Amino acid sequence: MLFSLSHQRRGLTAWRWFVVAAVLALGSSLARANAGTEPIRIAMIEGLSGSFANAGEAVFRNLAWAVERVNARGGVALPGGKRRLELVRYDSKGTVDDALLLLRGAADARIGFVMQGNSSATATALVDAIEKHNQRDPSRRVVLLNYSAVDPALTNEKCSFWHFRFDAHADMRLGALTDVLRDDAAIKKVYLIGQDYSFGQHVVRKSREMLAAKRPDIEIVGEELHPLGRIKDFAPYAAKIRASGAQAVITGNWGNDLTLLVKAVKDNGLPLKFYTFYGNALGAPAAIGDAGIGSVLAVAEWHPNAGDAASEAFYGSFRKRFPDPAHDYVHARMQVMVEMLVAAMQRAGSADPLATARALEGLRYDGATLGGLHTGTMRAGDHQFQQPLVVSIMERAGQPGVRHDVEGSGYGFRTVRRFDAAQVEMPHRCKMDRPD
Repeated sequence: MLFSLSHQRRGLTAWRWFVVAAVLALGSSLARANAGTEPIRIAMIEGLSGSFANAGEAVFRNLAWAVERVNARGGVALPGGKRRLELVRYDSKGTVDDALLLLRGAADARIGFVMQGNSSATATALVDAIEKHNQRDPSRRVVLLNYSAVDPALTNEKCSFWHFRFDAHADMRLGALTDVLRDDAAIKKVYLIGQDYSFGQHVVRKSREMLAAKRPDIEIVGEELHPLGRIKDFAPYAAKIRASGAQAVITGNWGNDLTLLVKAVKDNGLPLKFYTFYGNALGAPAAIGDAGIGSVLAVAEWHPNAGDAASEAFYGSFRKRFPDPAHDYVHARMQVMVEMLVAAMQRAGSADPLATARALEGLRYDGATLGGLHTGTMRAGDHQFQQPLVVSIMERAGQPGVRHDVEGSGYGFRTVRRFDAAQVEMPHRCKMDRPD
């Protein structure tokens, strides 16, 4: 009898252990399943309030749409199953300190991919902070994907394995602009003006160098740096430009600093050309009005009047998603950035930041997921995306080559010259430390 009772107890204990083990195994399987299906989160750290809130919100619409397009086809195809993307907004209020605090919060939330671009100063600070964070805590690594911070140092002296830039840097853009300016024999006097921070300072300095090399006959009649995002009245600057006798202005200004500058010059009645990085959006065309026809030039990787079927389909889809003319701000590079992130994850078979970063190196985008809209290669040596550039000029909508206007302004941009990726590619000085 004792033997029989002892045997039953041992059998009951074994049964309990079997049940516990089964429950644990089921829980582990469910955890793995959930890990394979939970969204891959991406943090966008950008100024969504303050002086440049319009630029931050415009970027958000681009990135949100790119994420929607990926999710509409099922998400990221990984060995454990398809995973959707989730874009998380972080408002830096346009300050470096807030951006750094938000980076820490994103890392604490185990978000491995951060997107930022509307300030080279912020990007530089984030790159430095991410380098230190990834060394200190390799279990929570972070990759920075940069869509607009174009200070060349970010892929030269300050390059990082953890940073990838999808916009052409300032020298590449400026090289295309000054090639077009070089061929305009009527221009003899140029005024240089920019925002007083790393990017603006670099554009002014490099413009002087490039003009000296390409058109030594051109006279630089003015050189000006102004506070970033704090000038409300550019009339004094317009007066200086008028007094200088300039026939053209080169500026890297963006956001309200560009809009207000151009508006002040227009109000001053100056018949000159603007060679800009960002004169084709965010209120600038409407502020310029008729004075900009045939005189305001911009450089970008693409624009809505590029003219081919892929561009028409892409732009049409964007306008259907965002029909408000005030929201008419779309850039191919932001779509390409998200598409290449997805391609890198699929190439790596993982959403791990280190594996994805390694897969991004040397990755070529053939444009297939965007209907052949844009192509390019992420150069492994410095993580600078190599892509075509287009210089365009402002015209009234409806003129030849200007099917679409900008932001409902009645003005659009016509292609002046297209540069292949090889024509704007520049050597780099990056000496990158790669993780083991």
